[in-house]
Amino acid sequence: MPHSLVLNLIPQSPIYPNYLTGRHYHALFLNLVSSVDRSLGDLLHDSTADKAFTLSPLQVKSSYTGNGSGKRGYANQKNYTLQWQQDKPIPPGTPCWWRISLLDDTLFSQLTPLWLNINPEHAWHLGSADLYITSILGTAQSTQPWANACTYKQLYEQASESDRTISLTFTTPTAFRQGKYDTTLPTRECVFNSLLARWNKYSGIEFENLFLDAIFPSFVNIHTEILADSRSKFIGIVGEVDYRILGEAEPIQIKQINTLADFALYAGVGRKTTMGMGMTRRING
Repeated sequence: MPHSLVLNLIPQSPIYPNYLTGRHYHALFLNLVSSVDRSLGDLLHDSTADKAFTLSPLQVKSSYTGNGSGKRGYANQKNYTLQWQQDKPIPPGTPCWWRISLLDDTLFSQLTPLWLNINPEHAWHLGSADLYITSILGTAQSTQPWANACTYKQLYEQASESDRTISLTFTTPTAFRQGKYDTTLPTRECVFNSLLARWNKYSGIEFENLFLDAIFPSFVNIHTEILADSRSKFIGIVGEVDYRILGEAEPIQIKQINTLADFALYAGVGRKTTMGMGMTRRING
């Protein structure tokens, strides 16, 4: 059962931009895990395989105007804009949120003591900053589209057998590995094979022959963004792509494609999803 959890946070000291990076978010998550199960935290830290969680960049709750305090995606007004890079420190007392998705029931259950015993006065560390976790959202919210939970069986059963339009918004920079190198082009193979691999690994409902040949992009509004720090540079796309299912696709094939599109909320796509990249979700209308 995949979970998309939103943690509401209050910093007690300034969070400087050099700590608002993927590796620091990754370290914070591992610290949360280790607080309830050190061996599990060590296992996740050492694993090089595809990991059963994704993380978002830290988000400031206040309305965002793009006035130079951060960078954001401009894909479409339907896009729930996310900030993936900050240019100025986040001041103490600023309400923030942070999304963690878990793709494996075992991982969620192992962390149950953490979700049930959050101490709003216990400080967690993001770089040099102290953070308090004030609450955790784990079910669908009208004002927070990133919070949700649904069994894999429900995802599959609720997926449409007839909907041939799939609109995906890439809300943090997204890139895909091809051989030795990255590509930023969200082709049907890159996007849906990424989702398929994670679905088949964690769902227990394997799709053996996904009908990729029926999927064609019908609308594209994307641009590239470059994230650079002292260690590396990451280039990815943000924006919106609409895909259409064309031709003589069978209802079961359409259902599988729609299932994967709905699953994107939890799984993300492409590379570095455990460091805030590749956050993707389906949008309607």
